[in-house]
Amino acid sequence: MRGALILLALLFSTPLWAAADAEQLRLASEYPVDGMPHGNLSGLARCGGDLLAVSDRVDNQLYRLKPIGGVLQAEAEVFHAPPPPPSSLPWGVRARSWVISMLRGNELDFESISCDAAGNRYLVSEANAAVLQLPVAGDPNWLLLPDNLIRQARASGMLLHFNALLEGVAVDPKGERLWLAAERERRGLMVVHKQQATWRCTGGCVIFSEAGTEPPPAPIGSEQQMPRDFSDLAFFEEKLFTLERLAHQICRRKPSSGEVERCWSFAEEALADTRRYGVPFGVAEALWVDAEGAWVGLDNGGKARADGERRPIVWRFTAPKGGWSAK
Repeated sequence: MRGALILLALLFSTPLWAAADAEQLRLASEYPVDGMPHGNLSGLARCGGDLLAVSDRVDNQLYRLKPIGGVLQAEAEVFHAPPPPPSSLPWGVRARSWVISMLRGNELDFESISCDAAGNRYLVSEANAAVLQLPVAGDPNWLLLPDNLIRQARASGMLLHFNALLEGVAVDPKGERLWLAAERERRGLMVVHKQQATWRCTGGCVIFSEAGTEPPPAPIGSEQQMPRDFSDLAFFEEKLFTLERLAHQICRRKPSSGEVERCWSFAEEALADTRRYGVPFGVAEALWVDAEGAWVGLDNGGKARADGERRPIVWRFTAPKGGWSAK
């Protein structure tokens, strides 16, 4: 009897999506990206009619991606960010970021982009744990985020390690709620709310924090345990979507708590023989979700995949059966 009760408890404590293999997303199209000379595509957003991208190696440009003859041609939009605000990150993390910036030749390390319905763009700087707004009218400006945001995140075990800091940003259409993702060791989610010209935490800043490791999907052929991660965020139809690079999946989560509701895998498509990069982790870094499907961008770091392609890649997946709100 006791064994039966334990079995029932385990069954009902496991999300339904985890009880069986996650539904596989299907690839509708694949586009190499031309015109990003430094590569390292790190964020995607659909703003109005434009598909936009950022690179973590370029501090003063974002890119409009135009489909031309089977590729996406990147057209640069230049902007000039003011000096970032003082960072709340510890000295050791900031020092390592400074050293890397000297080697790379850029300082801000933009890892994600989002936009609201008005067309304002939001870029998250990993190196500074800050968010730059590119407004429709006016000059770029750094958001006045709460002073205790980074402190609460670090108290929850996040943002402790160099190069494992803020990796994703998502904003709601009204531009009143903004979510941030901590990448790994621990991964997590934070939310702030706009109040007039400043942003505040309503309750706590941190809504989700998770440690743990897992192996990559079986087709990679490695049993090495690696930290669970978030590599980008998207907000669609009052749900938060996380791009999970190691697991090769997109998950729908509650925006108030980060609780996972359902996940969809793209491992079958990403790990097809011709598309593999020969690394024990994923390279999916950028996410945008809409009614018809998802845009996923790859930061291959200049590495060639099995078919020899070295350019950044953008995948277009069709929406799952029943749409993104399916149970």
